[in-house]
Amino acid sequence: MRILLLCHAFNSLSQRVHAELRAAGHEVSVELDISDEVTAEAVEVFEPDVVVAPFLKRKIPEAVFAAVPCLIVHPGPPGDRGPAALDWAVLDEAAEWGVSIIRATEELDGGPVLASRMFPMRPARKSSLYRIEVTEAAVAALFEALGKIERGEPGDPPPPGRWRDPVPATVRGINWTRDDTATVMRKIRSADGFPGVVDDIAGREVRLFNAWPDPELAGEPGALLARCHGAICRATIDGAVWIGHLKEGGERPFKRRATTVLGEALADLPELNLNSDPETGRGPIRYREIGAVGILEFDFYNGAMSTADCQALLAAYRQATERPTRVIVLAGGSDFWSNGMDLNTIEAAASPPDESWDNIRAIDEVAEAIIRTTSHLTVSAIGGNAAAGGVFLALAADEIWARSGVVLNPHYKNMGNLYGSEYWTYLLPKRVGEDGIKAVMGHRLPMLAAEAKELGLIDRVGPGDRAAFDQFALAQAAQLAEDDFEARLTAKAERRAQDEAERPLHAYRDAELERMRMNFYGFDPSYHVARFRLVRRSPHAWTPLYLAHHRARVGSK
Repeated sequence: MRILLLCHAFNSLSQRVHAELRAAGHEVSVELDISDEVTAEAVEVFEPDVVVAPFLKRKIPEAVFAAVPCLIVHPGPPGDRGPAALDWAVLDEAAEWGVSIIRATEELDGGPVLASRMFPMRPARKSSLYRIEVTEAAVAALFEALGKIERGEPGDPPPPGRWRDPVPATVRGINWTRDDTATVMRKIRSADGFPGVVDDIAGREVRLFNAWPDPELAGEPGALLARCHGAICRATIDGAVWIGHLKEGGERPFKRRATTVLGEALADLPELNLNSDPETGRGPIRYREIGAVGILEFDFYNGAMSTADCQALLAAYRQATERPTRVIVLAGGSDFWSNGMDLNTIEAAASPPDESWDNIRAIDEVAEAIIRTTSHLTVSAIGGNAAAGGVFLALAADEIWARSGVVLNPHYKNMGNLYGSEYWTYLLPKRVGEDGIKAVMGHRLPMLAAEAKELGLIDRVGPGDRAAFDQFALAQAAQLAEDDFEARLTAKAERRAQDEAERPLHAYRDAELERMRMNFYGFDPSYHVARFRLVRRSPHAWTPLYLAHHRARVGSK
């Protein structure tokens, strides 16, 4: 089928749908929702069999849904209607939730239901539920709906339901003198990553994001108790929660580390280091051992790794290499394995070029430590999505395994044509050969794990279910620790010594960083413009041609 994706933004769900449809053999093009006129023009040019809207914030114009079947991916079960379905589900502590594929009509969310899937809810951020459960359910339901479109089936009338408006700020407002930890967590999770919970801290109105409970700290309800690695801890009536990110208006209206936003207001707050012992499990970096396997998790918010994050991860990794284990599994986080540099922190810095420079060198230090490890076999177990420098950081390990449902973006081009580092000029040719470099680095579209395996980027594809993938990775790592372990380790050390003799690692890094220096400090501002627009969520004025193939085709005539 010829399928046009109509999106408010090319977000994680849109990318997964795009990759799945392409893998199934469909001809897919993308149009960002700029205006009704632009959408109508895209339909006229591409002549799709169906329009799919995986992420949309406005109604599809009647001229479009009257001309071609339009399928809306709605993150709620049949009968649920309104723009904040998942927000309310988290707030109401729904035991299960679902996704519906609805044919667009004049009545918003009121058209025939072509397919749906239900899933059990878990206590997690709305954004995490969206990226995992909603995405998996949406893909399954969408393929069922497309089958019905092909067969000319009309779908089922929508069941009786209810319309729910966006959650009022007053409903999510936190009363720190009355709300317990569970209530505070539920409210913040329901608004993560948009729009955030409105709150007052130190006399400043801010929005709260990225919260997690603390099992040990307590104090007077509402009091600020401590800070750690950019986060602040605030007391509830029965414990405390950490708040990692805040957003306020003004010159920097985007999510930033809480301590960066509040600045001098936290001068007297004690500084803790929850990452100093990853086995405590209180920070984003966690470590555990099962037999001969050490598992290092680094669950950084939105997969972004700041300079400080990289330094903390490097320290934790070095500790892991000192343990009497045989295999180290780099597990990343629940939603993302890694997305590379922390663009928000860079944008908020006094000097974005300087912070970019510090950040890329800090990630390089982590990559180098993994490459140089000869005491253990290492595995990158990619259970969450990964992009840009995060993908190439994963390549530093001996083995790379990925969950079948992850979306990978192994390139830097979409961020102002960054050259990239993380030793990719050393690691990538060893996996894909010189002929495969262009296929990877010039590929600006998201890919699934199966495609990455075909290219040689990864070694194994594991189950799509996250829990099943984690078990798969553990079992495979345990096997690595047994099968010819000593011979593998010896061969690894010999290869590393031979590679170093042929060309030292620092030579690859120096060459990469020289190109990156031009990206950060040179005359071409493309990287800084792209970062500015991404971080500040600037409205789209056009759809890039690498997504809008129908427009690229017209332009080439």
